Amino acid sequence: MSNIVTVKSIIGNATYQYVQGEPKKGGVKDVYFSPDRKYVVAIFRDKQDFNQKERLIKITDKYLKQIQEKEAGDYYLNEIFRWPTDVIEQNGKIGIIVPLYNSKFFFAKGYSSSDLIKGEEKNGKWFAAGKFRNKQFPLSLDASELGNWLSYFQICVNLARGVKKMHQMGLSHSDLSYNNVLVDPVTKSACMIDLDGLVVPGVFAAEVIGTADFIAPEVLATKHLSKTDPNRKLPNRLTDLHSFACLVYMYLLHRHPLKGGKVHDLDTEKDDLLSMGEKALFIEHPTDKSNRPKLNQVSKWDQYWADIDKLPYTITGPYLKEMFDNAFIKGLHQPSERPTADLWEQALLKTTDLMQPCSNTACEQKWYVFDNTNTPRCPFCGTKHQGTLPVLDLYYQFKPTVWKPENHRLMVYHNQYLFQWHVNRNIARNEKLTDEQKVPVGYFTFHNNKWVLVNQKLTSLVDKTDNVDIPIGAMVELTHGKQLLLSKEEGGRVVLVTLANQ
Repeated sequence: MSNIVTVKSIIGNATYQYVQGEPKKGGVKDVYFSPDRKYVVAIFRDKQDFNQKERLIKITDKYLKQIQEKEAGDYYLNEIFRWPTDVIEQNGKIGIIVPLYNSKFFFAKGYSSSDLIKGEEKNGKWFAAGKFRNKQFPLSLDASELGNWLSYFQICVNLARGVKKMHQMGLSHSDLSYNNVLVDPVTKSACMIDLDGLVVPGVFAAEVIGTADFIAPEVLATKHLSKTDPNRKLPNRLTDLHSFACLVYMYLLHRHPLKGGKVHDLDTEKDDLLSMGEKALFIEHPTDKSNRPKLNQVSKWDQYWADIDKLPYTITGPYLKEMFDNAFIKGLHQPSERPTADLWEQALLKTTDLMQPCSNTACEQKWYVFDNTNTPRCPFCGTKHQGTLPVLDLYYQFKPTVWKPENHRLMVYHNQYLFQWHVNRNIARNEKLTDEQKVPVGYFTFHNNKWVLVNQKLTSLVDKTDNVDIPIGAMVELTHGKQLLLSKEEGGRVVLVTLANQ
């Protein structure tokens, strides 16, 4: 076929092919598909200088190998990143080879009212704003595309792991925004794309300052200075942490953390610069309420999520409240105070252990975070929890005979699972878990009007209150004040049962 072009790697001997024709135009690249549609060839429209070329070679060679050779490399390259794999040259222009996105990142239905975006990629921006979830909005997304509230916690965990991995390698993203991630709430997946602009500190500075809404305040506040001015702040690891915090806030609460009702300047452009830069203020700041959203100024499609009295950020639970406080109050103008990606990952995972399914089948969010009260209710639809609710607080052995609270609890619901990472504090719930460690070791169920834990795999489960062993296949009732030793092995935890909503 004459319309197939062959190009050669400038690093090794590999050759690639792409189908000529009208390219898909990106911001700076023209994108062509390979004949088998397994990868794309993305060619830069402008000539790349020596430094830019060097950066691309490092990203596709040194850093790609670093991911491949470390633990969980497959997980990162198949699930979390669409990492460029090679650099090619064509008619004096440089291009990169990037594996094609997984099919789950393309809309199966798209809008509820039309097929207009069917087959388009699920750019993260579709899932951040409130209006696309509002059924009255003419361009609302179909319910089948939206997942539920719990989906967005796992999406944020995946993104946290991506940022954590980059930062561990000494790289920073520099332009982290919803435009550079693909999101699929149905499978709870997220994938970072456009990774050819990564910043290698001390070698390659950032080429762009980022995407509006995600640029750190210190970058905006100093953007008028020359790039050589020592006071000029350019994107780096700490600015990534601001962008990432904005992403988490927007995926869980569908509003922007800094865009409130405060006006700094009547000139819109100046006002934007001040409100996102030098004068940035968290819309939910507990003592300075001057930037709270004014609902009469918010589009009617966005009002449900913009109402911070009805849906305050505290509905995300205690661990994430602390993260948001550190990101948007302490760390907003003090970059070194911003939580790391690793801390975000842990807080998100601990929060998923606090989740309860909403008993209202018509509730659009389906899940909510337990609010630590004796009479919990869903903040989205107001439905009260029916019946008793076991809350398991985890304790660890500080020294022989001394047990301390772990600041971690597990909420029980019908058919909730118990995993090894709950049982033993030496097993970390992260991307390095083996397949065996992902298998549940027990489950909770409501049986004959009683809450019970069924032991599936625990070899040393002990009812400490009644001092009896619970063998595999047996069950133990969860009563108020009951203590269970989950494992006698080193790192094994004790749980203390509290029955809420009695």
